[in-house]
Amino acid sequence: MAAAAECDVVMAATEPELLDDEEAKREAESFKEQGNAYYAKKDYNEAYNYYTKAIDMCPKNASYYGNRAATLMMLGKFREALGDAQQSVRLDDSFVRGHLREGKCHLSLGNAMAACRSFQRALELDHKNAQAQQEFKNANAVIEYEKIAETDFEKRDFRKVVFCMDRALEYAPACHRFKILKAECLAMLGRYPEAQSVASDILRMDSTNADALYVRGLCLYYEDCIEKAVQFFVQALRMAPDHEKACVACRNAKALKAKKEDGNKAFKEGNYKLAYELYTEALGIDPNNIKTNAKLYCNRGTVNSKLRKLDDAIEDCTNAVKLDDTYIKAYLRRAQCYLDTEQYEEAVRDYEKVYQTEKTKEHKQLLKNAQLELKKSKRKDYYKILGVDKNASEDEIKKAYRKRALMHHPDRHSGASAEVQKEEEKKFKEVGEAFTILSDPKKKTRYDSGQDLDEEGMNMGGKLGAGWGGLASGPGNFFFQFG
Repeated sequence: MAAAAECDVVMAATEPELLDDEEAKREAESFKEQGNAYYAKKDYNEAYNYYTKAIDMCPKNASYYGNRAATLMMLGKFREALGDAQQSVRLDDSFVRGHLREGKCHLSLGNAMAACRSFQRALELDHKNAQAQQEFKNANAVIEYEKIAETDFEKRDFRKVVFCMDRALEYAPACHRFKILKAECLAMLGRYPEAQSVASDILRMDSTNADALYVRGLCLYYEDCIEKAVQFFVQALRMAPDHEKACVACRNAKALKAKKEDGNKAFKEGNYKLAYELYTEALGIDPNNIKTNAKLYCNRGTVNSKLRKLDDAIEDCTNAVKLDDTYIKAYLRRAQCYLDTEQYEEAVRDYEKVYQTEKTKEHKQLLKNAQLELKKSKRKDYYKILGVDKNASEDEIKKAYRKRALMHHPDRHSGASAEVQKEEEKKFKEVGEAFTILSDPKKKTRYDSGQDLDEEGMNMGGKLGAGWGGLASGPGNFFFQFG
């Protein structure tokens, strides 16, 4: 009786366990079927919940992990999906779809070599599997794009790198490494909003991503927001103290800021030689920082204009607009230098560029002034003919007239060749014409303001001809004019 009771007890203890195991399998299958239904409806969150319940009931079923991996992939959670896919093939190495999903997760995360191994295993199990064949080709394409991008980055062909990363990201949409490389190259190309957008997307998912923090800083650095850039570089270095690029960028940013500020201080103090040296040193820190270097060139151009090195100033401003063709200040500085060196057409061209960009009253007036100077430059330069400055006094104009008229008077060249006589007579008439204009306050004012001298009955042709006749009759009449 005791033995029988003991046996009953044993039977009572084991029989419910077998029943529970079978019931667990049935319940797990039920959860899986519900998960499949939600998956078909594209309700991946509910599908995930039911597949998880199935796994909880039967944790050694490879297909449940495979299904949950597929659901996580649809939710874009490739790293979590990878864990489930790997578990599925650990439980059943012959599970082809498990190997395919593992490979797809590796590829989506940018690990193309690991993806190739998974797809190869799937092909070993089913060599005719079309999906495995295509995915294997895709993984190899990504490997090739990586190699090309690495070479082109060294060559500083950033456009090509962006192209390669765009192609690779078609197969590896969750690869942060590819996105960061693309963003860095976009920053190097001056496409800052695009680079910022890529980095910000990564930081929304992972706020501690040092590479993304570095790229955000790099964009700010290249946009000449150096203080903010340094903050991002420092933050990146907190997350990854050995981040070499962030370290170099942070050092350059601090050095550039210090040199620029020292140069500005020297300029304000009137120490133009020191300011020139400091701006020159700053320009040597980082040739890739286009916006800051454009400002440094313009600043140095201003220094050169103060030192009256106008050709050097023009060259500096030209370098500035080559780096940043929207830099209004550099165009204005160069235009003024062109005016100061009497290169009026170039000045007008720069002022036109400025006015097209910013239609302000001030810019319109600057353009009108340059156009006037250009117009005046195309007329005879009466001051130059007499050899006097534009601010010459009445007495200085008379003295210059005496000297030039004597120099070119026909009587002094009566023994010269016909060709020389003709040339000297021409110059003599120009001297008389110049004096006629510059000795008359009203005409001089009109001439200086760029107005046409033949307006309002002020045509000089006949009058000057009569005057020349009197002057040509001999030096006595010539000197008599001065009283």
